[in-house]
Amino acid sequence: MRLPTIARLFLCAVLLIQPIAAFAFETDQYNLPPKPLADIGDEVFEYTEQNLRKAVSKINAEILLRQSCLESNSKRLAKTKCNSPENERAKLGFLRSEDAIAREVYNLLGGGIPPFTRSGSWMDSHHFSAQPARYKTGYEKSIFFIFPTNYITISPTVNIYGSHFGTDKIAHFFQQGYTYYKIYNRALAEGLSTEKAARKAIRWGQKTERTYYGTLVSGVYSNADLCANYVGMKFYQGLTQTIKIGNETRPAVLLLQNGVWTFNESANLRKFLIKPFLSEHLNEALNPSIFTKYFGLRSYVRRTVRKQSCKQWLNQHPNFSQTDFNVVSRSLRLWNGEDYGFTESENFVTISNTCFAAAGI
Repeated sequence: MRLPTIARLFLCAVLLIQPIAAFAFETDQYNLPPKPLADIGDEVFEYTEQNLRKAVSKINAEILLRQSCLESNSKRLAKTKCNSPENERAKLGFLRSEDAIAREVYNLLGGGIPPFTRSGSWMDSHHFSAQPARYKTGYEKSIFFIFPTNYITISPTVNIYGSHFGTDKIAHFFQQGYTYYKIYNRALAEGLSTEKAARKAIRWGQKTERTYYGTLVSGVYSNADLCANYVGMKFYQGLTQTIKIGNETRPAVLLLQNGVWTFNESANLRKFLIKPFLSEHLNEALNPSIFTKYFGLRSYVRRTVRKQSCKQWLNQHPNFSQTDFNVVSRSLRLWNGEDYGFTESENFVTISNTCFAAAGI
C-alpha cells in the first residue's frame, strides 16, 4: 500500500532528525495477517540441517588433513599445508572439540555484523514454497508509527511449527544464542556451577536488551528476544551433548567416532534439531515486551492495539476469555520450567489487559 503524501513527508522528516537504530530489529505480532500464514517449519529445518552438514563436512575434511600432516613424510605436503607436529596436534584437538562444531555452525548461520545474520537474511529473502510465508503490517497501521526508525527495521512475522514470531528471532537464536553459549562455557571453565553459568549468560542478554539491542535504541525491551537467545544457547549445546527439554531427554545430534564427527542415528533431526526451541515464547504479543514511556511509545502502542488489533484477536479466538489469554502469557515466563531471564513489568501491553478492557468484557 502506498503511503499518502503527508505520511511520506512526515516519515522523511523524522528520519532526518532521528538516528537509525543501528543494532535493534523489532517486530509486531499484535497486527495479525489478513490471511493465515503457511507453516514454513520444514523448510527452515532443511536449511538448518543443510548448513549443519556443511559445517560437519568442513571440519571433518580439516581433521583428515591434519591427520595426514602428522602421518605423512611428504615434503611437498609439509611445505604447502602442514605445520609443526605440536601445532597439528593442537589443531586436531580443537577440531574434535564441541567448540569447533558450535563455531562452524555459528559461522554459517549466525555470522554477520550484528544484528544481521546469514540466517536472518535468508529468512527475509528466501522464496518459500508455501505461501503466504511472511507478513509485515503497513506503516500507517504499525505500532511503531510514531517511531519510524523502528518500522524501517521491523521484521516480518512468520509461522514456524504453528508459532508466529518475527524473523529477527531466528537471528537472535543463531547469533546471540552463540554468545550465550560462549559465556556459559567460559563461566564453567572458571569454576561456576551450571546454574550460575546460565545466569551469567542471561544477565548479558538482559543488559543488551536495556542497551544496544533494545531500549536504548528502539525503546523496546523484548522478553521474546531473551528467550530466543536462551534457546539458541540450548541449540548449540545440544549439537554435541545430551540435553533436557522439559521432561524429555534429547540425544546429542553429533558424535565423535574414530576421530571424526558423525550424525547420531538415534537423534531424529526433523523432530529435535530446531523444532523444540521455536514456540510462542518468541511471539511479542503473547510474551510481551516493555515499551518505553518516553516519546509516548508505550501509550501509543496500547491505543493502537485497542483501536485495530483487539478485534482481530477476539475474532480469531472467539472462545478465549480474558483469563485464557492471561494464562497463555503467564505460561511463557519460563521455557519448559527454565528461567530464560523474563523481566516483569506493570506496564505490559497484553491482549488480556488491553483488549478486554477496550471491549468492555
